[in-house]
Amino acid sequence: MLRLLEVRLPLDHDEHALRVAIARALRVPASELRSYTIARRGYDARQPDRIMLVYTLDVTTGDDARLLARHRKDPHIVACPDTRYRPPVQASRPPRPRPVVVGLGPAGLFAGLLLAQMGLCPIILERGKPVRARTADTFALWRRKVLNPESNVQFGEGGAGTFSDGKLHSQISDPHHYGRKVLEEFVRAGAPPEILTISKPHIGTFRLVGVVERMRATIEELGGEVHFESRVVDIDRTGGAMRGLTLAGGRTLEASHVILAIGHSARDTFAMLRDRGVFLEPKPFAIGLRIEHPQSLIDRCRFGRHAGHPLLGAADYKLAQRTSGGRPVYSFCMCPGGTVVAAASEPGRVVTNGMSQYSRNERNANSAIVVGVTPADFGGDDVLAGVAFQRHWEERAFALGGGTYEAPAQRLADFLARRASHGPGDVIPSYQPGVRFGDLSEVLPDYATDALREALPAFAHKIAGFALPDAILTGVETRTSAPIRITRDDDHQSRNTRGLYPTGEGAGYAGGILSAAVDGIKAAEAVARSLSTRRQAGRQG
Repeated sequence: MLRLLEVRLPLDHDEHALRVAIARALRVPASELRSYTIARRGYDARQPDRIMLVYTLDVTTGDDARLLARHRKDPHIVACPDTRYRPPVQASRPPRPRPVVVGLGPAGLFAGLLLAQMGLCPIILERGKPVRARTADTFALWRRKVLNPESNVQFGEGGAGTFSDGKLHSQISDPHHYGRKVLEEFVRAGAPPEILTISKPHIGTFRLVGVVERMRATIEELGGEVHFESRVVDIDRTGGAMRGLTLAGGRTLEASHVILAIGHSARDTFAMLRDRGVFLEPKPFAIGLRIEHPQSLIDRCRFGRHAGHPLLGAADYKLAQRTSGGRPVYSFCMCPGGTVVAAASEPGRVVTNGMSQYSRNERNANSAIVVGVTPADFGGDDVLAGVAFQRHWEERAFALGGGTYEAPAQRLADFLARRASHGPGDVIPSYQPGVRFGDLSEVLPDYATDALREALPAFAHKIAGFALPDAILTGVETRTSAPIRITRDDDHQSRNTRGLYPTGEGAGYAGGILSAAVDGIKAAEAVARSLSTRRQAGRQG
């Protein structure tokens, strides 16, 4: 089978045109084509009035080998890759002690699933609640201003990615096609099959709930255990190797192989790891604000006369600007047709995030617009100085919002003019449990507000209308990534704690659902290889 890359056709082409384009690319009569399937479909909207669909196609002809030889110098015609996943180990019985996964976000979910599929019967510990109970707790904050610190947007089954747009694309290098494995498992659990072919797949929050539940059921059917409301409060790393875990309430668990997939907001766990001597180091992250525009405006700016076309859906964007002072400013977690949501996990602090449903049909588009910060900005001798930095600005946002988990907000024109806002214009903020208008320069360091005021008008040169005066800014966005890295070696294990496998966003090695899930797969494989080696050594001994 052949793979054709970058086959480009007009937006409204018919099926016959695709067959003709394949034959033209291969320089063969259309009659030689036996079959083709769409491996990927994206679009090129750089010219809004001439949007092109861009295909990757898998094609079978009467003589694939001959055609591959003929086109050997053409980078757009290659042999179709084998994307089937093959586990490195298949255990006949579970090890003793069984491997443990801490956290049930995307990294922990896929680590647990892969361990279960390899016959290793993992024990999974999640500090929060099952996803439906967690959803009720999250709605309590959004609707009644009641925060549960152990069950919210950050903590609970599915992780922070559950309350997001459910975006499943990433720019990670993936030569072994782990991303394909992730998408196939999502589809097997009930996600829309189209995520296997569209270039920017997403699931949406409500669909993710059912998908996550079915994946957990699969883990349990394969012999894994999932324990909710089981927060790890201590570890035993005697001799520089994992020996066991202690849970809140005092229960202990023997554990020699622990995948640590705790997410970017497990600040108490970061502190415990620091106190127990696990190697951590500070890392850069970003802070900023959420911006909201009418989705119809973004659609028109990106798609022109094709706005609303069913193959295009709600338009997204990706923006980046380096300021005159050298600060990177960029869009992050853009949610078409979505809402801005409360994402706090600690009392007395306000954090924003964005989410969309699968339909992406809400009135506003939203995205974080964030400014890069480095350890030099938050300083201090403590490896967790970045956590203190985040907390400081979250507390400022809580105070400016009135101390009730309402968020501070401001019209874009007022933010640029350095004056407080007293209410919205034509764009109505979507954040729940509500906003209080004011001056957002009070919830960010001066260098961040200066960078934003320079970058936002520059973004209007890339997307006409982006500097809409009535666009709404809501703060504060602090959880773009973990402020620390739990540094690991090439074998996926902690630099100074054997048997501890830091994984995903909380370890500083992923950003988003897909990359975290892929990292979880790699962690599971590393654990499986280690256990297999140990078992073989035991037999030889």
